[in-house]
Amino acid sequence: MSEVKQDRRRWIALYVLCTGMLMIVLDATVVNVALPEIQTDLGFSASGLAWVVNAYLIAFGSLLLLAGRIGDMFGRKRVFMAGLALFTLASLVCGVSQSSGMLVVARFVQGVGGAMTSAVILGMIVTMFPEPREQAKAIGVYAFVASAGGSVGLLAGGILTQSISWHWIFFINVPIALATAVAATRLIERDRGIGTGGGADIPGAVLITGALMLGVYTIVEPAADLGWGAGQTLLLGALAVGLLGAFVAREATARNPLIPLRIFRSRNVSGANAVQVLSVAGMFGTFFLGSLYLERVLDYDPLQIGLAFLPMSVVMGTLSIRFSEQLVTRFGARTTLVPGLVLIAGSLLLFARAPVDGSYVTDVLPVMLLLGVGAGLAFPALMNLAMSGATPRDAGLASGLVNTTAQVGGALGLAVLATLSATRTDTLTAQGESTLDALTGGYQLAFLIAAGLCAAALVVALVVLRDAPKPDAAAAAEAAAEPVREAERAYEPA
Repeated sequence: MSEVKQDRRRWIALYVLCTGMLMIVLDATVVNVALPEIQTDLGFSASGLAWVVNAYLIAFGSLLLLAGRIGDMFGRKRVFMAGLALFTLASLVCGVSQSSGMLVVARFVQGVGGAMTSAVILGMIVTMFPEPREQAKAIGVYAFVASAGGSVGLLAGGILTQSISWHWIFFINVPIALATAVAATRLIERDRGIGTGGGADIPGAVLITGALMLGVYTIVEPAADLGWGAGQTLLLGALAVGLLGAFVAREATARNPLIPLRIFRSRNVSGANAVQVLSVAGMFGTFFLGSLYLERVLDYDPLQIGLAFLPMSVVMGTLSIRFSEQLVTRFGARTTLVPGLVLIAGSLLLFARAPVDGSYVTDVLPVMLLLGVGAGLAFPALMNLAMSGATPRDAGLASGLVNTTAQVGGALGLAVLATLSATRTDTLTAQGESTLDALTGGYQLAFLIAAGLCAAALVVALVVLRDAPKPDAAAAAEAAAEPVREAERAYEPA
């Protein structure tokens, strides 16, 4: 195959992978718009309805790290394809669900398939694009899909729910997944994986999966419903931390650890994931509460809410896809990340001033544009830093870690911001404020705290992260050649 054709094949394969990622990211938010219709149709109770979202989040967030490492061991393409098949089947079952229990179980299985599929994508991308400039561009495309997909999901959910029915937010996944599977079979090379060496680390797998599943459950259920100081929240949280500690102790002594702790020795890998937890916590909570502000205070319908977030996605996509590679290559990932975080924090501070009688043009649109610019600068750079210390042997693990910190950050941010917002609203209502004034006051507090989380992420970025030194020509050629040699040893034609 000629070099030009092979290069074209790689980029088409990237778009195939990102299509799979977009479908999964969309599914995390598209359901939110359809929840009222789902509740009416299937007879969910108010508390039971939350499990349509929580069942997916618990399975997805808890299995990403494990799925990424399994991809390293047994082949990332194999895990990607298996996850895609499971996700497609579960989407079909979700769409035909006739009872609340059937939908919740299918959503859990969807989360398992989504974790398997998305955990290995970033690892596949950095292996496919070892040259730094191309890798930065490819990660920019991925970062846009991973970060902007949530707002696109709000628009898609509004259109499908209002024009057809809630069933189609799940049915639409089936043809997209089938097309992605066919294209991936033809375009993505099969990798052999590194194997299990001295045996599979079953105790480690049980410990990390249990710790993450219990931790995510604690965040989305008792912490959100009962409060962070409740006995059940503290007990389950302590148990999750204990399991995580036992996992770390196991990995430090295991002959063939499931997750080698050496990956955390890189300050850029560890720092970038810490930045991601904080920044995603602020942004994800803002998406959710911003949607509620538009719906409950400004009286927007689901389609209008989706359109309101669209400018942010357009700006983010333009920066991520067209300019992130140039900025990261010229100025370095850390130097590009810092102003992005400043803009995100500034936009959230601006949102904290949104009034009861707010106007979209003056009070919402500027926030969306600033968020789009900030995220378009920050997230591609953050992905580059998070993957900077990963070898081809550990790329799946690093990819799973990036996705895990994003999910945990999102769940944590949503639980914290929603709880504090609700508490503030109740306080203002008790003081005699009108319903709209009380709701707005609660949302304003949440946006202010979200800005604080992004400011904390900025501090971590400034203190911990470092731009990689620019190598000389010979060193650069050697650095670019080594991943290619390792990839050639690990991959064989499909």
